Amino acid sequence: MESERSFSARTKEEMCRRMPQRNCCAAAELYGELLFANTFSPQEIKIVTELEKFAARLASLVFRVTGVDAKYASFGSAGKFAVTICGDEAGRVYSFFGHEEGRAPAIHLNNAIVEEEHCREAFMRGMFLSSGSVSSPEKNYHLELVTRHFNLSREVVALLLDMELQPKTTVRRSNYVIYFKDSAAIEDFLTRAGAPAAALRVMETKIEKDVRNQANRKVNCDSANILKTVDAAQRQLAAIRVLESRGALDMLSEPLRRAAQLRKENPDATLAELAEIAGASRSGFNHRLARIVALAEGGSNE
Repeated sequence: MESERSFSARTKEEMCRRMPQRNCCAAAELYGELLFANTFSPQEIKIVTELEKFAARLASLVFRVTGVDAKYASFGSAGKFAVTICGDEAGRVYSFFGHEEGRAPAIHLNNAIVEEEHCREAFMRGMFLSSGSVSSPEKNYHLELVTRHFNLSREVVALLLDMELQPKTTVRRSNYVIYFKDSAAIEDFLTRAGAPAAALRVMETKIEKDVRNQANRKVNCDSANILKTVDAAQRQLAAIRVLESRGALDMLSEPLRRAAQLRKENPDATLAELAEIAGASRSGFNHRLARIVALAEGGSNE
């Protein structure tokens, strides 16, 4: 089974394969990445990721959009990479997106950068690359974005709602989580954010699950019917033995004697199969067997 981490990583790798064609979309994607960064302030900008392709993409976008020469480097021995911008260059990038330099300003969304639909989709990609994750669809359906900023989370939710997406929100360890649990919404998000192959995988897995569930329900239903048929047959055979022990079987009417004989000769047959052999309707033959059971359990002859 595909792990959650590998599916998220593959989804992000897919998003990283193509750079934005429009400069406005490049800026919108970078903005999403920076807003959801580990640190985004006039003094320092820092993003830590396990995906080197994303680190390289981020550094490239920073230079393309703002002219700042950002570098990325491996981060310790944990297989992580960090893109860090400090000092005046951090302030330059910060100001580029319309944020005023000051002391620990609250982070808000600058809607002027995400006015066009194509820019909004690029912004979605940036958010996901920076702080998103998506579960393997074989496990469950869950896509989320995480930020430490309350105002930003509310404003991003409003943006997604305006895009006809329906996110939910929660708080986890002082972080604000924007998430989706509906498979169709996740497919839509991934497609619009630039990962159609990942979206297709979610769709295919859902179809496979539905087919398996339908097959399981049919098997369970068939099994239940088989058990029901076996139980009924055993009860009928037991009733026939009771009537035989009383010497009452030969005293039954011809249709009932014929029904008893057929059941004894065909202990594993279904009711429909017995009715066909007898040349009777299913309901009529069922009535005969039910009468035999009732006579045996009632302790009287017909």
